[in-house]
Amino acid sequence: MVDKALISPSLRLRTFAVALSIAMTWPARANDSAAELSIGGLQFVRTNDVAMASEDLHIALDRISVRYQFTNLTSKPVTLTVAFPLPDIDLSDAETIALPSNDPVNFVDFETKVDGSPAPLTIDQRAMVGNKDVSALLRELRLPLLPVGGREIRAADLPAATRTRLVDDGLLMPAGMSDNGRQQYAPGWVTKTSAVRQQVFPPARTVTVEHQYRPSVGSSPDTILRSSLRRSSALSQEVARYRKEYCIQDALLAEIDKRAGDSQANTAKLQERRISYVLKTGANWAGPIRSFKLTIDPGGSDRLVSFCPGRLKPSSSGNTLEYTANDFKPDADLKILVIGKF
Repeated sequence: MVDKALISPSLRLRTFAVALSIAMTWPARANDSAAELSIGGLQFVRTNDVAMASEDLHIALDRISVRYQFTNLTSKPVTLTVAFPLPDIDLSDAETIALPSNDPVNFVDFETKVDGSPAPLTIDQRAMVGNKDVSALLRELRLPLLPVGGREIRAADLPAATRTRLVDDGLLMPAGMSDNGRQQYAPGWVTKTSAVRQQVFPPARTVTVEHQYRPSVGSSPDTILRSSLRRSSALSQEVARYRKEYCIQDALLAEIDKRAGDSQANTAKLQERRISYVLKTGANWAGPIRSFKLTIDPGGSDRLVSFCPGRLKPSSSGNTLEYTANDFKPDADLKILVIGKF
């Protein structure tokens, strides 16, 4: 399971919004910003018996797809646990997080195929308050463990006894007062979701595993890299973080300035989209990934893209960005920034 700390971009997002209010009169629609969740591909237990012959990773704003080819290096079948770890969802922060789907269980709409045939994973979902598992209580009360979409919980509509029990057990937290002076509540638990299956790799042959899902895309109705914002002392630390995490180059800033100028207002209507992809789990194999390819599709030729390529080398140009590497051992995750009109 991915650690709860991966949801921390939401905290940074609030810092960004506060600093913006200091730097300038920030439009009310800044509240439409959402934080991305760090999600990756399939994860397998560490093994020296199976090698990853190739990985073809395609990242777009609406879909992430991965095509793996694995080779069993032994003369016997090897069975490994396959997992797709979904990030923990802290419901006290849920309003700031970009959830791709309203499905309360498979909230990224993931699908997996093995050698072309569907290969469903078994999903386990739990609700936690601290170290206490409160899943049974929620199920007893017929409440969803992940209250999203049409299954959102309206505390005011709950029976008084149910609401009191949830508050007493720490599942509902005070969340201000309504206009008519009634106490408001918000869910206070963390939803943990995992999907697993057993995969057999036959001896001396290649197995193709395909995997796709909808990414959690962070968004902001402006970009902190516009000239008038990035030169604000109130935003200097956040700008420095962007430069480091996305490997911002001077050429990118020059292009942003060309499009947006130095006006305080975002007249160019530039926005941000952010995707965080957990790549380091690709280092769990016997040796490095023999052939790795990354394709980034920003959704339009006029959109700007920045990320830290590390050892990846560009292999083409056009509407999509392609990077390749041989004998690749991931040592960092991908954080991709897309700037443009959406």
